[in-house]
Amino acid sequence: MGTHVIKMPDIGEGIAEVELSQWHVKVGDLVVEDQVLADVMTDKAMVDIPSPVHGKVISLGGEPGEVMAVGSILISIEVEGAGNTKDVPAAAEPVKTAPVAEAKPAPAPAPASVENKSAPAVKAPQAPVAREASERPLASPAVRKHALDAGIQLRLVQGTGPAGRILHEDLEAYLQQGPAAGASAVNPYTERNDEHQIPVIGMRRKIAQRMQDATRRAAHFSYVEEIDVTALDELRVHLNEKHGATRGKLTLLPFIVRAMVVALREFPQINARYDDEAQVITRLGAVHVGVATQSDVGLMVPVVRHAEARSLWGTAEEIARLANAARTGKASRDELSGSTITLTSLGALGGIVSTPVLNLPEVAIVGVNRIVERPMVIKGQIVVRKMMNLSSSFDHRVVDGMDAAQFIQAIRGLLEQPASLFLE
Repeated sequence: MGTHVIKMPDIGEGIAEVELSQWHVKVGDLVVEDQVLADVMTDKAMVDIPSPVHGKVISLGGEPGEVMAVGSILISIEVEGAGNTKDVPAAAEPVKTAPVAEAKPAPAPAPASVENKSAPAVKAPQAPVAREASERPLASPAVRKHALDAGIQLRLVQGTGPAGRILHEDLEAYLQQGPAAGASAVNPYTERNDEHQIPVIGMRRKIAQRMQDATRRAAHFSYVEEIDVTALDELRVHLNEKHGATRGKLTLLPFIVRAMVVALREFPQINARYDDEAQVITRLGAVHVGVATQSDVGLMVPVVRHAEARSLWGTAEEIARLANAARTGKASRDELSGSTITLTSLGALGGIVSTPVLNLPEVAIVGVNRIVERPMVIKGQIVVRKMMNLSSSFDHRVVDGMDAAQFIQAIRGLLEQPASLFLE
């Protein structure tokens, strides 16, 4: 038997170090070639680290949240044959053993041996958690299916993985407590004194850093405009009834992207990036629209490239594809970078007004609030209309207030008269 040492790979783009976000294996696990061992976080995206060999994990090289240099030892695996330990410097730093973040199903065990016969340790039962009904706990798709099959409400389960992520063994621990323990957790009059420390690591740390950096560096100001989207929504419904079965359903987002593209022709200074250090503004002809998307690991911004060259249905299809990739953790680095302006929407939960934070180095972000029906006075008559606010933010170092207001007013005009979206 030999040892195969896997080092932190060079992910490219000049990246010298990455953050170890999550382990998918633990010491003693049997792994197969191409099985994902760990997730690491770069400045742009989460990256899977697969195993190049079959074998058994004998040590892990770091803990979730630790920043590791490219080339440092990530994991050691016992393999048949000599392994690759000759390639590892003799003075390599000791490899630490880290707790498991979430173990994926291992292949069938090898022929019986003393260590393989030992039963895995089961976590002690833990106090159930009473989350808000709207709170979405962190858990992988496999864990969610496990909970569904077992009839477990995830919001009642205490997660012991990174950032409070719920693991398979957390579900087993919860099941050991029986229904009575779970029922006590939902009693609104039960006195609680529990505290939970959640490490800010991986995507959540990256989001925190980017938001803090954006608010510190940019001179934010927001502008809110009310839009009558009655005619736009009627057009959307009509198009879905006529073409939805063959071309796919349309939401409002493709129309808003189209309005942004048309309005940016008149206001090119808003489709720009600002380099703080070089003090250079770069205006771009291509409109690469970042669409803010919520995922289990946090906010991600996949990019609809060349929105100026896409049809309404082409934009809708790309938004849906990218949103699915982001939510399932399959979005690539290229799909999560390179935007020139961002669109953010919370859909039906969008509230009345928001103050979105810029996605630096961009200088504008357009925020969509929810649609509400309200009485409006039109030509002296009170009528019910569908109204929606756009709450948008700009970098005042680059965009003047007048330009921002006129840009949003241009979008308003296009959306209130939707036929004008398609006139050249």
